[in-house]
Amino acid sequence: NKTKDHPSWAKVFEKCFTNTLDETMTKLDDGTTFILTGDIPAMWLRDSAAQVRPYLALAKEDLLLRQTILGLIERQLTFICHDPYANSFNMSENWNGHHETDKTQLTGWIWERKYEVDSLCYPLQLAYLLWQKTGESSQFNTTFFKALETIVELWTVEQNHDNSPYRFERETNRQEDTLVNDGCGPACAYTGMTWSAFRPSDDACQYSYLVPSNMFAVVVLDYALEIIDSLFNDTYKDLAQDILTLKEAIDSGIKAYGVTQNQKGEKVFAYEVDGLGNASVMDDPNVPSLLAAPYLGYCQIDDPIYQATRRTILSPENPYYYQGEYAKGLGSSHTFYRYIWPIALAIQGLTTKDKKEKEELLDIMVACDGETGVMHESFHVDDPKKFSREWFSWANMMFCELVLDYLELEQ
Repeated sequence: NKTKDHPSWAKVFEKCFTNTLDETMTKLDDGTTFILTGDIPAMWLRDSAAQVRPYLALAKEDLLLRQTILGLIERQLTFICHDPYANSFNMSENWNGHHETDKTQLTGWIWERKYEVDSLCYPLQLAYLLWQKTGESSQFNTTFFKALETIVELWTVEQNHDNSPYRFERETNRQEDTLVNDGCGPACAYTGMTWSAFRPSDDACQYSYLVPSNMFAVVVLDYALEIIDSLFNDTYKDLAQDILTLKEAIDSGIKAYGVTQNQKGEKVFAYEVDGLGNASVMDDPNVPSLLAAPYLGYCQIDDPIYQATRRTILSPENPYYYQGEYAKGLGSSHTFYRYIWPIALAIQGLTTKDKKEKEELLDIMVACDGETGVMHESFHVDDPKKFSREWFSWANMMFCELVLDYLELEQ
């Protein structure tokens, strides 16, 4: 028992690890898998991929688990083909969905149509990681390549957002839930990066090139090239060329526009930029984040720009960094003042080589579970019994991922 020195971790791990399998997954009649985000009856492309990532270590030996993940990938890719601008979906066609009054092109399958670059990254990442961990390659079928072509086309269109068909407006007092300029979003200029309407928090971008999401796009486009090169020889030569061109343009855009300076004058990654000279020095706890850049595979942990960015994010220079009696870490404009996110604490642990830092973060996460034995979306740094979202499967699985990482169990 590798957690014998940390019984409190083991208790929370067991509850969190089994919860996703027991409470969120539905096998549908067509053999695909639908995964609830938690206390909302919809499936997010992002969350559902992150929710199963800690299971990949077991999927090589466990055929049923592997088939469940394959079913999820197929369902995600089918949703992307249905509408690549949507971020979350219903289990069945349902016109009484949650946001039926939004001004955008909706269907009965769509729960919400907030366009986020990362929603398209996550299913590609999951398909690739399943192949890497288990050798399984049946996910690279016609649905996969139709979705991949759709993603490449969309990201290419959104390099010049003026050419975009996408509009989104919501009648709301909460400005983060709608786009300005008649649903087109704030002004921006060409950078080579691809435009995003919303952050992984589902809040509107302040500036439309979300650097962490573009980093993630570079990584998954690289995965796609590796898949084509390893398994398909010349079958997708033209697609591979389009992917390479797009990947290089986005990466050049990050390097040219996505780096700014912190208060000390050090080079750091900006969170968002607009190509017009504006850049934000901050981070958000949702993944992809700047803090998560090495976790996603964009750079090494010891990359000097990343390290300077990390120091800046985990300091009061980041307006969403909160320090209190019980904990310190990243909060978000999406949640209350002085509430920090367990997801970000997990990412902080997954992007350090310091074993002691990992241990301290796990101790904090368990101590601040609000006496529930599970993780939440966020909690108050001075009173962990105040938290948002009773049940949030993504946060549960990020805790599990950090435990597995600390114990050096293969993931």
